[in-house]
Amino acid sequence: MIEFNLRLPGRTVLEVYNVLGQRVMTVVDGELSAGSYRYQVNMSGMASGMYLYRLRSRDFVATKKMLLIK
Repeated sequence: MIEFNLRLPGRTVLEVYNVLGQRVMTVVDGELSAGSYRYQVNMSGMASGMYLYRLRSRDFVATKKMLLIK
């Protein structure tokens, strides 16, 4: 589950990367209104390990780690 809040509306991109820096999934790529969001990310076809997700919206960029354990 990835949760985030947007203070301002705008184009928002949420992507998941493996530890090699390869994009493995795009969760969101589009216009979102200001507000709170929760996305259930289906990683059933991916190997256990460390992943990064990056959220970009307007002038904001955040990258965080997540650990997938199967």
